[in-house]
Amino acid sequence: MASLRFSMKLFAIVVLCSLVVTGAWIYYQRHLEPVMPDFIASGNGRIEAVEYDIATKYPGRLEKVLVNEGDMVEQDQLLAKMNTDSIKAQLREAQAGLREAKDGRDYALAMVTVRQSELVYAQREQTRAAKLASSGHVSQEKLDQSNTQYVTAAAILKAAHIQVTRAQSGIEAAEAAVARLQAELDETNLSTPIKGRVLYKLAQVGEVLGSGGNVFTILDLTDVSMSVFVPTEQAGKIQVGSEARIILDAIPQYVIPATISFVAARTQFTPKAVETRSEREKLMFRVKVTIDPKLLREHIEAVKTGVPGEAYILLDQKQSWPESLLVNLP
Repeated sequence: MASLRFSMKLFAIVVLCSLVVTGAWIYYQRHLEPVMPDFIASGNGRIEAVEYDIATKYPGRLEKVLVNEGDMVEQDQLLAKMNTDSIKAQLREAQAGLREAKDGRDYALAMVTVRQSELVYAQREQTRAAKLASSGHVSQEKLDQSNTQYVTAAAILKAAHIQVTRAQSGIEAAEAAVARLQAELDETNLSTPIKGRVLYKLAQVGEVLGSGGNVFTILDLTDVSMSVFVPTEQAGKIQVGSEARIILDAIPQYVIPATISFVAARTQFTPKAVETRSEREKLMFRVKVTIDPKLLREHIEAVKTGVPGEAYILLDQKQSWPESLLVNLP
């Protein structure tokens, strides 16, 4: 009997607490939460940043990882290295081929000098034989031989010049092979094109990765935005470049300035994670609210993604922001 009375008292207390909480929320909604004027649209969302995937260009084994998740990285900073033994061996082979091609060109140039001397000699012999033949001191057969030797020497010289051209082409091909392998060697050093934060480390030292295998995901903390969804009657008044404000749940005391960087060209159903069920059943326009990169750079260490908040958009640029949405930053 005593336990029944205790259970009833406990139930009454729970019901009373629920009523108090509900009443407090209703009071807050009606009396404490600021009511936005008609010229301001609002929507909730989460802070997002542009992500860069740092991936391998060529297959290989991951040899070194130099950063961890959560680390801040600078632009062009080295993040990881792939094993380069195979590429280095191919590069040495290509460099040897280049040296051989250059030696071949030098040999071909030397043969051109030889063939030029032979042609000069054959030309003199032809001239001498022609003079002697005109005076009857040399037979026609001897003159024909001199002419043939001259023509042959000229053809051999031309062939020697072709050998030089071929040798030069071989050098260019070998140089291209060396440059390609050197580029592959450089690509084994994985660096970041931006300053940001390491969001994910997706591979470990010793793993064999295929071409295009992701190793890191880097957040660009200077390209941060929030996507919100607004109804048709408000979306038609929003223009790219319009002023906006963002208030984050984690720091509601601060009002962050922003601008509209994108307005969808067509409607869509809003995601479950963003709006209530009643709002998800409506067709809305997605609007992207972007924070000024300069402001982000000034507070880059404090920038975090995934933080929920509310975005407010000024529909009429002739109007002024209410006091509760005036920019307020530390």
